[in-house]
Amino acid sequence: MNAKELLKKYGKPENFINRDLSWIEFNRRVLQEALNPDLPLLEKVKFVSIFSSNLDEFYMIRVSGIKEQIAANVLEPSIDGLTPREQLPKVEKALQPLLKQLYDLWSNDIVPSLRENNIFLHEYDDLSKEEKKVLTEYFKKEIFPVLTPLAFDPGRPFPYISNLSLSLAVLIRKPNGENHFARVKVPNILPRLLQIDDIVEPNKRQNSNGNFKARFIWLGDLIKENIHLLFPGMEIIETHKFRITRDTDIELQEDEADDLLSVIEENIRQRRFGSVVRLEVAHKMPDFMLETLMENLQITKEDVHQVEGPLGLSDVMILYKLPVHHLKEKPFYPVIPKELNEEEEIFSVIKQRDLLLHHPFHSFTPVVDFIKKAAEDPDVLAIKQTLYRVGTDSPIVKALIEAADRGKQVAVLVELKARFDEENNIYWARELEKVGVHVVYGLVGLKTHAKMTLIVRKEFDGVKRYVHLSNGNYNTVTAKLYTDLGFFTCNKDICSDVSDVFNFLTGYSQQKEFRKLIVSPLHTRESILKLIAREISFKKSGKDAHIIMKMNSLVDPAIITGLYEASNSGVKIDLIVRGVCSLIPGIKGLSENIRVISIVGRFLEHSRIFYFFNNGNEEIYLSSADMMQRNLDRRVEVTFPIEDKILREEIIKNILHIYLKDNMKARILHQDGSYYFIKPQDGTAKLNSQEWLMNHVTKENVSVKKSLRK
Repeated sequence: MNAKELLKKYGKPENFINRDLSWIEFNRRVLQEALNPDLPLLEKVKFVSIFSSNLDEFYMIRVSGIKEQIAANVLEPSIDGLTPREQLPKVEKALQPLLKQLYDLWSNDIVPSLRENNIFLHEYDDLSKEEKKVLTEYFKKEIFPVLTPLAFDPGRPFPYISNLSLSLAVLIRKPNGENHFARVKVPNILPRLLQIDDIVEPNKRQNSNGNFKARFIWLGDLIKENIHLLFPGMEIIETHKFRITRDTDIELQEDEADDLLSVIEENIRQRRFGSVVRLEVAHKMPDFMLETLMENLQITKEDVHQVEGPLGLSDVMILYKLPVHHLKEKPFYPVIPKELNEEEEIFSVIKQRDLLLHHPFHSFTPVVDFIKKAAEDPDVLAIKQTLYRVGTDSPIVKALIEAADRGKQVAVLVELKARFDEENNIYWARELEKVGVHVVYGLVGLKTHAKMTLIVRKEFDGVKRYVHLSNGNYNTVTAKLYTDLGFFTCNKDICSDVSDVFNFLTGYSQQKEFRKLIVSPLHTRESILKLIAREISFKKSGKDAHIIMKMNSLVDPAIITGLYEASNSGVKIDLIVRGVCSLIPGIKGLSENIRVISIVGRFLEHSRIFYFFNNGNEEIYLSSADMMQRNLDRRVEVTFPIEDKILREEIIKNILHIYLKDNMKARILHQDGSYYFIKPQDGTAKLNSQEWLMNHVTKENVSVKKSLRK
């Protein structure tokens, strides 16, 4: 199938959902989890925080991009037919009811429920005179020295306000009767919610019944009530909170850069000064103060969000850390797969057969141990790895440093352009370089998003290679929160391909063809379209045909139109798309054989799995890539086959089919772009796919332990 021909045939605007409106529907599903009456209270708080954090990033990246296009007078519509100027009001209109729902939920449900469970978010006026006195003393000692009041008058310009910072706008009156504006930043080095117990009653953590009790006050409220101490001799007329969001997606001029590291560092610095794309203000802020902010931040009324509740609800995640286990989901402890439960060395296990890990149901420990063992093993000659988002305290990076200290050849590609992880990655890159690791910072014009590790080991019968490939990052924290698939193998073809990809990344290799791997930006789109076309040909010859694709996002027009062609040919298509989906399902003559579901639950669905029936010779591919232009054209991505029959059947039977049977957390996409929960049919048992998977791996592990005891 030719991409141009497909686009010519199906590329009409009415055949696509706008990607940003689709993203808003995804965040609506996140909010639905917070609204779920059956969810434990602190889990609701967690989803409130996630919803708010997602929205912050949406404004920093997507909304800022739309506004930049409008400013540049871009008139060309996107694939769905909307110009930037048409899209922006639709985005804002779609968000407004969600924000109302969010703050109604917070004020009328969550805060009262927290109170019923002895977790109190106090207004300042709720406190006793003695408590206020103690808090004022705490303010003077611990908070006052950190604060810097910034005046705004003819001699002092409007102060710089950093991205996502909470501030207080203060109107003061001098003794001569003049009014002036000042800004006080709420310091982000202190928690947004201060635990009063730690300040007023540090030795009391239980109430009279022996139950846990926690009392909080918003840091901004405490500063506001003591703001007069910052302006002695002045009259405080009024004080109001506000918060800004800046454009953080500043374009890199890589082609002109000799040193990518310095370019990224400069990009991080410039990000602080991106234009303001959103101003959130307390709903009681008077017009003159709002106009002062708008004028000096160079924004319009359309950029202002008036909020009836706390600003920056992403910060309430601090409440989730409270040790109140009955207000959270029952804890789940990832298990070690049965093949790795014995004492056998991991290289020996991989040599016997390929291994599959399904995180977070399976522990990430074997991946860390794989790198640690390679670092310690005197027979290991070299380690090569790609690092995208590794986290702040990475045992994997520490193992790589140890390997270099032991004299092994270590080469690491650290992707400096991993958005919002740049500073962390720069730190680890420098730590690796200090011990002689060969560090590559990525390719000009491309992000390296592939997740690969290659171990080269000297053995009695010659040099062997061992590989780990994954959809997820080498990050021990997210491995407990994201669903991802990791794969260990010593298959000669795959190992040779991974070596070739590393040579492409670190040297001047022009490798275009690979034995087993599908590699972006070379031929992923073309390869996926060929696999779709093969299903079409089987269907046209009267045989069964079926495609299942699980991913985070489906946006690429060529892939979408390829799926439309397959649907029109009678191919059955099941799509499991967690986030953005621009494909419209269920339209007669276009997509009537396509079903799209999205699963949002306890864990973030992050795995990418592509299934093709292939006339009964079923094929499974795992990938680091979503079906988006950026993944197919502007990133180094790796898609790899699962050829082991047992592993393939495990993915089909106990992963894909389980997701497709989910009738508790799955929502189905309708033609208008909305999603609705799938209602269990009469007589059909309820199935939550993530709970099923937790039970599945736990039962497997229990049976293994029993057999070991025998």
